[in-house]
Amino acid sequence: MSAGARKIQRIYLTLTLGNTVAASFIWGINTLFLLDAGLSNLEAFAANAFFTVGMVLFEVPTGVVADGWGRRVSFLLGTVTLAVTTYFYYVLWQLSAPFWWWAVVSVLLGLGFTFFSGAVEAWLVDALRFEGYEGGLEEVLGRGVMVSGVAMLVGSVAGGVIAQITDLGVPFLIRVGVLLAMFVVAFRLMHDVGFTPERSAHPLRATRAVLRASTENGLKNPPVRYVMLAAPFSAGVGIYVFYALQPYLLELFGDPRAYSVAGLAAALVAGADVLGGWLAPRIRRRVRKRTTLLVLSGGIAAIILVVLGFTHVFWVALVLLTLWAVVDAASVPVRQAYLNDMIPSKQRATVLSFDSLIGSSGGVVVQPLLGRSADAYGYAASLAIGGVIQLIAVPFLVASRRQGHPADLSNAPSGKAAL
Repeated sequence: MSAGARKIQRIYLTLTLGNTVAASFIWGINTLFLLDAGLSNLEAFAANAFFTVGMVLFEVPTGVVADGWGRRVSFLLGTVTLAVTTYFYYVLWQLSAPFWWWAVVSVLLGLGFTFFSGAVEAWLVDALRFEGYEGGLEEVLGRGVMVSGVAMLVGSVAGGVIAQITDLGVPFLIRVGVLLAMFVVAFRLMHDVGFTPERSAHPLRATRAVLRASTENGLKNPPVRYVMLAAPFSAGVGIYVFYALQPYLLELFGDPRAYSVAGLAAALVAGADVLGGWLAPRIRRRVRKRTTLLVLSGGIAAIILVVLGFTHVFWVALVLLTLWAVVDAASVPVRQAYLNDMIPSKQRATVLSFDSLIGSSGGVVVQPLLGRSADAYGYAASLAIGGVIQLIAVPFLVASRRQGHPADLSNAPSGKAAL
C-alpha cells in the first residue's frame, strides 16, 4: 500500500470511528428509551420501522447527491441532519409525545443515515484505486469493521453506564455533540479523490441519468441483483435482533432497569465485530469464492438465531449472541468487496445506496412483524421466527454464485488448500 493509500485508509478509519462512536451511544438503550417514553413493543419497533422507511425513501436521492455533488458534501449533510433529528428524539422523550411524532422524526433520522450509506464506501474505493491500491478490498473494509467494533464497544458501554447514572436521555445529547465534532473533522480531512462530481445545470435530468445507469449496473445486473434481493431478509432481521436483544437480555437477567446490561449486550456485539473484521480477510485467503463465505455465514447466522430463540439462560444467550455477531461481521467486508468489484465508479454511491435501500425495505416489514410476535409470544419466539426469515436470503446468494462473475474470484487464493 502506497503512502497516499495509507493516508486515505487513515481518514476512512477516522470517519468510521467518529461516526460509530456517535451512533452507538444510544444503540444499547434505544429500545428501552422508546419504551420509557410510553410506547408499546409494537409502537417501539414500528418507530424503528419508520426509520427504515426514511432510509427507503431517501437512499437513492442521497446517493445521487453523493455521485452528483460529491461524497464529501453528502457526508457533511449527514452529520448535520443526524445531529438535529437526534435532538428532536430527545425532545419527544421529554414530552412523552404520541407515536406519530416519533414516526415523523424517525423518518428524518433515516434521512440522516442515508447521506452516509454508499457515500463513505464509494469515497474510499475510488480514492484507493486513484492512489494505485490493487489489493483485496476485504483488507481495508475488514479494518473498518474492526474500528467500528471498537467504537461501538466504547460508545455502547458508555451509553449504558451514563444512562444508568443519569437518565436515558443524556446519551442522545452526547451523540449530538460528537456528530457536530465529526462535521468539523470531515470538513478538514475528507476531500473527493479519484472522483469528479458531475454537477449539472439540469438536476432532474442528471438524476434520471444517474438512476438509469445505476439500474443497469444494479438490479439489471444478475449477480448484483441476487445479492441485493437477499438483503431484505438478512438486514431486516439483523436490525430487529440487535434492538430486541436489549429487553430480551434484561428479561433473562431479571432486572428491567439494569441499563448497563443492555450496554454490555451491545458491547459484546462490538467485540464480535472486531473479531469478525479481523477474520474476514484471513478466511478469504482460504476460500476461493466470496459467495461461499456469504452462503455459509447466512445459513449459520440463521441457525444461531433459531437456537437463541429457545434459550432461557442469560449467559448462554450472551454466548450465542456473540457467535451470531462474529459470523455476521465476518461476512460484511466480503459482501461489500464483492459488490464494489461489480460496480463502476461513476454510479458507485448510488448503487450502494440502492443496495442499502433494498435492505432497509426488509426492515420496514420485518421489524413490526417481529415486534408484534414479541408482544404475542415473547422475545425468544420472535428471535426464532427471525432466524427462519433470514434463511430465505440463502437461495438468492446461491443464485448470485451461479452467475460466475469474475468478482467472485477476485484476489482469490491459489493452491489446493483453498476451498
